[in-house]
Amino acid sequence: MSTNLLTNPTASAFGGKVQEYFWQWENQELRIVYETIGQGSPILLLPAFSSVSTRGEMGELAILLAPHFQVTVIDWPGFGDSSRLGLDYRPIIYQQFLADFVKSVFNTAISVIAAGHATGYILQLAFKEPQIFTKIVLLAPTWRGPLPTMGASQQIAAMIRGIIRLPIIGQALYKLNTTSSLLKWMYGRHVFTDVVKLTPSFIAKKWQSTQQPGARFASAAFVTGNIDTFYTQAEFISLVQSLSIPIMAIIGASSPPKSRQEMDALAALPKVDSVVVPGSLGLYEEFPAEVFRSILPFLNRLL
Repeated sequence: MSTNLLTNPTASAFGGKVQEYFWQWENQELRIVYETIGQGSPILLLPAFSSVSTRGEMGELAILLAPHFQVTVIDWPGFGDSSRLGLDYRPIIYQQFLADFVKSVFNTAISVIAAGHATGYILQLAFKEPQIFTKIVLLAPTWRGPLPTMGASQQIAAMIRGIIRLPIIGQALYKLNTTSSLLKWMYGRHVFTDVVKLTPSFIAKKWQSTQQPGARFASAAFVTGNIDTFYTQAEFISLVQSLSIPIMAIIGASSPPKSRQEMDALAALPKVDSVVVPGSLGLYEEFPAEVFRSILPFLNRLL
């Protein structure tokens, strides 16, 4: 695939150097935005997939890590400031993108910090090419999208995804499901634990991200489970057990029950270090200092 790097005029999310990476998928060029801050050994930060996914949600954690490491944070294809093309977003796209990006941007083995659904993509790449990563930190790790978690069948999920992809009806339905009030409700129920932090400016910034042209395509793929990397807990656990790379899991004390069960199953593995911190699925955004203090000794540990 043809790739190159250019300096990008897009505004910084947390004071780092913003760049763009051009990536080809099925004869279409995607502009991928990423931001780097700090000096030292390289660490890649991967935001969680969600309707409001941006590199900015990892910003406070990146700033805390910057005095110790060179920290790179991306906007996934279809999210944030990256291209939001009307692709049929599915695992193969993100698997190939992640492999190409890491090999193009880094010239040495790196540590990686992955949030939420990014977990599966990191684990799969670590299995295929273990020499790429030195350490893996998983923040509120999940592997199943919202609709499958709620019990929706693949047929129902596919039908909803198809409707959202329609030009007029789909866009209208998407807008109804990304209103400011609904985003605040979602954050208060599953993402943050302190609703006082959900200020009008905070929610407005999240809402603006959802309203970018083409935003509904990748968002719908995530919500309906079309970018899920596993179908069973057994697959997920088996892959973790097959890896020899040091792994740490950070779990939010207030995580939703189903998600917490999956996280606890991961933490129960003898080879996985784990820490429970305040927060829920957005623990790294709500409690970055606590996450930083929990992961720094692990990241500094000699192999």
